[in-house]
Amino acid sequence: MKADSLTCLALTVAGLLATAAAGRGSGRRKHKEVFLQENSKFKFGGRINYKLKRQDSTKTLLIKSEQLLRIEEHDFAMRPGFGGAAIPVGIDVQVESIDSISEVNMDFTMTLYLRHYWKDERLAFPSRTNRSRTFDSRLVKKIWVPDVFFVHSKRSFIHDTTMENIMLRVYPDGNILYSVRVTVTAFCSMDFSTFPLDTQNCSLELESYAYNENDLMLYWKNGNDSLRTDEIVLSQFFIEHFQASSGLAFYSSTGWYNRLFINFILRRHIFFFMLQTYFPTMLMVVLSWVSFWIDRRAVPARVSLGITTVLTMSTIITGVSSSMPQVSYVKAVDIYLWTSFLFVFLSVIEYAAVNYCTTLEEMRKMKRWKIPSTFNASQAMAFDGCFHDDDIELTPFSRVAPTLTSDPLTTPAQTPDIRPTEGTRLRRQRSVRENVDLLVSNSYMIDSYSRLAFPLSYLLFNTIYWSLYS
Repeated sequence: MKADSLTCLALTVAGLLATAAAGRGSGRRKHKEVFLQENSKFKFGGRINYKLKRQDSTKTLLIKSEQLLRIEEHDFAMRPGFGGAAIPVGIDVQVESIDSISEVNMDFTMTLYLRHYWKDERLAFPSRTNRSRTFDSRLVKKIWVPDVFFVHSKRSFIHDTTMENIMLRVYPDGNILYSVRVTVTAFCSMDFSTFPLDTQNCSLELESYAYNENDLMLYWKNGNDSLRTDEIVLSQFFIEHFQASSGLAFYSSTGWYNRLFINFILRRHIFFFMLQTYFPTMLMVVLSWVSFWIDRRAVPARVSLGITTVLTMSTIITGVSSSMPQVSYVKAVDIYLWTSFLFVFLSVIEYAAVNYCTTLEEMRKMKRWKIPSTFNASQAMAFDGCFHDDDIELTPFSRVAPTLTSDPLTTPAQTPDIRPTEGTRLRRQRSVRENVDLLVSNSYMIDSYSRLAFPLSYLLFNTIYWSLYS
């Protein structure tokens, strides 16, 4: 009995030991599986279960993308087909917007979708449904991509809100689509000789930085259809034309490179400058002509009007010049502004001539005719410094008759009465001195001629200007 109880006790202890050993072994196996799973996060080049890979890999979630594409098995620092023919890389562009165009900096800012197409057989993978796989920027850093850059760019960046705007799509046969959303500010050589009636031709140029034409061939994937644009509306320009073209660029140290061009033509809207520049300038010129109808003895009125129009024209010219680059040639707007400024300036000079001639005319009258003894010169002088006819009792000024004497200032009483004989006509043109003397004696005629000469001259100038630059 005692022996039976001992036997049962021994069997119980042996069972417990066996159970504990089995539990310890299963725990080790579980721990090993967990360790392998955690270790596989850092080791991508491990063995692949080819039973799973023979299935539709696009439906399998157990195989990681790096294992599916066999990234660790290839050197992606080298281009596809290294040592062979140049790899063709197709490009297409969709222009989202033209954000700004700066005349001062001579550049433009454009946001676009840049898409690359090429084939890399190293990234081919099996798929029954022939479906592609799409990845983000994290996988792009581990494979080879074309090193396309923007020629003559000043600044550029890839948008990163909320993630980097990069898309990589890999097809089972190894074809790849690589798309980025980028904003670039590039130089544009502008000609302002006809500004603001100008048309600018700008281009954005794409080129491979490291690979010349022997290693990489850039081309427009769909020809002229490779360049697409959204509806773009600009404040100062109208986009007349978008065109895609290609060419070659040569560098003396590295050779020939394929280069792609995005050409677009910009025509400036003139209405803004008509409101801000041309119409105010026209009004200032017309306003300067008002002084021709003001009495020539009203010195404060005419002088203040002339100075005001001159200063206003100077302000307009300064404002236009500050918003333009400092170019070494004359622009169309400069021709218009400075010619208008000349008209305003001449209207001031015209009054100076009228005032001088009026003063000279009255001084001569004082010398030729007897002045009353009761005349007080200081009282007859107005604030403008000129003698007034109503302050002095003078005989009417007689018209100067053409004479054969050498002195045009000879009075009619002193001129001998020389009459032509019958059957003959004597016609003598006045000399320059006589014409000047006539204007001095009749200074009001200067204003009368100016009222007609200034508007006709300005109208002729506008006709020639707009016919040339429109």
